[in-house]
Formats: sequence, structure tokens, C-alpha cells
Amino acid sequence: MGRGLLVGVLLLGLPWLAMGEELRFGFGTQKPPYIYEGEDRGLELEIVTAAAKAAGFTLQYHYLPMERLHLLLGRGELDGIAATSERSGVQAFYSDVYIQYHNYAIALARNGYRIDSIADLGQYSVSAFQRARFLLGDEFQRMAENNPRYREEAQQITRNRLLYAGRIDVAIGDKRIINYLNREVVTQVDISQPIVWYDLFPPTDYKVGFVHANQRDRFNKGLQQIRDSGEYRAIEKKYQRY
Repeated sequence: MGRGLLVGVLLLGLPWLAMGEELRFGFGTQKPPYIYEGEDRGLELEIVTAAAKAAGFTLQYHYLPMERLHLLLGRGELDGIAATSERSGVQAFYSDVYIQYHNYAIALARNGYRIDSIADLGQYSVSAFQRARFLLGDEFQRMAENNPRYREEAQQITRNRLLYAGRIDVAIGDKRIINYLNREVVTQVDISQPIVWYDLFPPTDYKVGFVHANQRDRFNKGLQQIRDSGEYRAIEKKYQRY
């Protein structure tokens, strides 16, 4: 066996040197400006893609509701998903924090609700994003489990429609997402109605969940690399107007 061929064979046996390894990767459905489903762009998607690329991965994109993503991750049918955290309840290897969302409780101003705490939400009909009951802390989970009028939506845009149509009392969501999706429901509901943003939640840290620890470790290195190089900040600047 020639020396060059022997080296090639040896390299193939070292998975940590693999470059361009393709991962089956899951993102949530349409939630601009974080994810533009099917367009392979958005603040969150581009950060994850850049960190993965720096780690030597390419991503095969799958856009699915969050419940479905966690189910497939738990089964090993996806290699990684975003956005999640240890609070999801799914056994996985979780990355460093790569992004924060800031969620609010939102209600029509005309209703005059007094909402000073998460517990206060228990007296209202509430619509949140899928798996919010796990991701927004213990107090929120208790409220959700004890509120018969609590619901979660697979499609983020549904909350905008329900809120402005008066079909729910309170929506739970990230301000960027709610504001962005207003432009997509403007012909369906009256978004000129004043709303109140109740700041009940600290920013939520989100991570990538991986099936394999070595992929998580490589991703973390890639994430640090794009932070150090300035690429992370450049992606943020593209979406800072939101």
C-alpha cells in the first residue's frame, strides 16, 4: 500500500478529523426574524449554521413543531435540534447558550388586566408556544398545569391571530416574533389595537440539543470560534432592527 493511500485510510479512521459531516438538524417552524422557514436564514438559524460550519459540520435542515422536534431527537432520528435546553425533559447533550429570547405576556390594553406575576396568569386563557410549559421555569409550569384554559400553538403566528381577535386573554411570546408576525396578520385581524407587554420573564437561554456528546463538544468550539472572530456579532447586526 502506497504511503499516501495509507495516510488516507488512517485519516478515515479518525472521526474527530471529519470535515463536512452532515447532521440531520431540526429547527422550529416559521418564527421570523429568528427562523424563516424554508429560506435557510434568520438570526437563530444563521448563528447555528455558522457555528456548525466552524465545527466542520453541514446541516440538513428540517422545520417541524417543537413537540415533534423533541420527539425525534429523543428517538435519535435527528442529530440535533434548536432551540431547547435541559428543561425540555429530553435526554440529550446540550450545548453552550447560543441565543436568548425575551418572552412577555401580552394582552389587549382595553381589557385592563392587572398581571403582576406569573401566578396571575392562572385566571386567564393563555396561549403560548410549544413546550413553553417546560422552558419558562417552574412557576410557569405550575401555572400551565393548573390552568384548564392554557394552550400551546404549533404555529407561532396563531397566537397573533388569537390575541387580536379576542379569542384568548393573554399570549406568551418573544417581542421580536410577535411584532414581526403582525405584518403577516394585518389583513386578518386589527393589529392597531393597543396592547400591554407584561415583563414577567427573564431572558430565556437557549441551547442546541445533540444526540452525541462529541458533536456537542465540536459545536461548542465552533460557537466560541465565531464569537471570537466577530462573525456572531455580524449576524446579530443583520437583524438588529427587529
